[in-house]
Amino acid sequence: MPQATPRSSLLGARPSVFLLAGAFLTGMFLFAHVGCGGDECQNAADCREDNGPPASNTEWVCEDKRCEQHSVQVPPPDSGTDSGTPDSGTPDSGTPDAGRPDSGTPDSGTPDSGTPDSGPTTVSVQVLAFNDFHGQLEEPGGQILAGVAPDGGPMRVNAGGVTYFAQHIAALRATNPNTVVVAAGDLIGGSPMLSGLFHDEPTVEAMNLIGLDLVAVGNHEFDEGSTELLRMQSGGCHPVDGCGDGDGFPGAKFKFLAANVATGVDRTLFPRYDVREFEGVKVAFIGMTLEATPEAVTPTGVAGLTFKDEVQTVNALVPELRQQGIEAIIVVVHQGGIAAPGSLVNECKGAAADGLISGAIVGVAKGINDAVDVIVSGHTHQAYNCVIDGKIVTSASSMGQLVTDIDLTLSKATGDVVQARANNIIVTRDVQEVGAVKALVTKYQDLVAPRANRVIGWVAQTLRTQSNAAGQSTLGSVIADSQLEATKPANLGGAQVAFMNPGGVRADIAQGEVTYSEAFTAQPFGNGLVTLTLTGAQIEQLLEWQWRPSGATLMLIPSAGFTYAFSASAPIGSRVDPASIRINGVTVDPAANYRVTANSYLASGGDGFQVLAEGTNRLGGAVDIDALEAYLKAHSSQASPLPTPALNRITILP
Repeated sequence: MPQATPRSSLLGARPSVFLLAGAFLTGMFLFAHVGCGGDECQNAADCREDNGPPASNTEWVCEDKRCEQHSVQVPPPDSGTDSGTPDSGTPDSGTPDAGRPDSGTPDSGTPDSGTPDSGPTTVSVQVLAFNDFHGQLEEPGGQILAGVAPDGGPMRVNAGGVTYFAQHIAALRATNPNTVVVAAGDLIGGSPMLSGLFHDEPTVEAMNLIGLDLVAVGNHEFDEGSTELLRMQSGGCHPVDGCGDGDGFPGAKFKFLAANVATGVDRTLFPRYDVREFEGVKVAFIGMTLEATPEAVTPTGVAGLTFKDEVQTVNALVPELRQQGIEAIIVVVHQGGIAAPGSLVNECKGAAADGLISGAIVGVAKGINDAVDVIVSGHTHQAYNCVIDGKIVTSASSMGQLVTDIDLTLSKATGDVVQARANNIIVTRDVQEVGAVKALVTKYQDLVAPRANRVIGWVAQTLRTQSNAAGQSTLGSVIADSQLEATKPANLGGAQVAFMNPGGVRADIAQGEVTYSEAFTAQPFGNGLVTLTLTGAQIEQLLEWQWRPSGATLMLIPSAGFTYAFSASAPIGSRVDPASIRINGVTVDPAANYRVTANSYLASGGDGFQVLAEGTNRLGGAVDIDALEAYLKAHSSQASPLPTPALNRITILP
């Protein structure tokens, strides 16, 4: 069967009520599945296109790729037409902690016949989507590229902040009663102090107020382990810290989905999909995360879970959904693509051979069944609005700076998506804040203020997360230095070197005084430090594993006193010069033992550095944020701020 391709692509879409005129382009894509030869079909539309209208009082149905005519219920004379009242949108039964997918049992009714006296033949459904919120309740730093200024330069606007985000969602929801709000993972985890200090309960409570319906799990949902993630759904106070706000935690009113996170045979951590019904037409939402999640989180947090291939997971579910009479399928997945630098939010430009975005989501879109109409993606913190292999594919940047408005027109007769368009809308701050959400944020700001505003040090220049060509960053270097100092005493581990993973360095620390809140935001995971023993040969192995056979590169940031050189042109596995690996100027002996410190995420094999999990004589230490605070207090003052470290620990050879 030919691949589905868009039949038309028009510039412009229904604008948000907050869209600044001419600020940026909108994206709209109309698409339809094309027919197949003979009786072989993909959906009912194929049957009608290839075989013509069905017989009286029947409708075409595609079953097992064969076209069949089924009878339809015809209303008696004067019985009235479909009322057009939207369904409540209540999902099919099945509790999130049951570990099984929703039953998805079709209702007893049949679709409208589509005859002239049966009322409207289509139903409009709106999906509002976002991704990678990361507990960003307050206004995030940075700006969104909104367009090109008259002088040819970039036009950027401030965007984000949950109180404004809530207003944009409310205004968009008011345009269509058939609205579903979905998130493509990393709703929580890696969060600023305002949410992270309370184990992200504030973000869940805010999303309850906003009316989030569904969220696909992301890798950061597992930062505190699957048991803690289940608590996010079901509620209850934290088993160690209790409820920090003093008034309990109700859990999420929205539903987590995890189609490819298995706890056993035919069992998943959360439901695989959710089905919503609108005016008799059903829409399925499949939610899942990236298969590589175990490489991105603490291994102990995902122990006992199996993360399955994204494409295979969706393709296995399509027949099940179609047996329930569902033709409209939306995939919400925490996996993403890479757009070209400087792209506008509704563009799809990238470095792929076709000039479009690159990255893992492209393979996912091309690999999954053409029955899927829309893919809501995330993970890469990018903004794009694409049609890939006949499927709309979107991403809404990160931290609540964008909302994707996806408008679907569904056939009441067949349940098919007959028209679709998507529009990334900037969450501007020129709208009224939502009072209830504002009150929630203020409550937690008051609770956290005494701790957040405490000054813990001073820095001479802004410490950056941005890495140089050798993978070193000034902030990452300071964090590694703080971890070495915290574990250097013999009774605290006797560390000789510390390594920091760049993914754990989340935000710059600005020049001048450093508050606890800034330090927490820069390093928000609360990992404990672990000191362990590796041989010199294992240290070399650790360094070589920074370049993966897949082509990916993940450079560790070493503490002061540890130096080495590598050749970027050498074969993977042989890039590091063993003679260049030195601790305080002394070459590392492959047969000797060395004490190495890493945070608990890395020490348990996180980011794929399994050699650290093999380390012996392990000793736990301080929490990473406490080590950074102690280091800043010991090495800085208002009169003598901490100098910026030189990025000279790693040398690149030809």
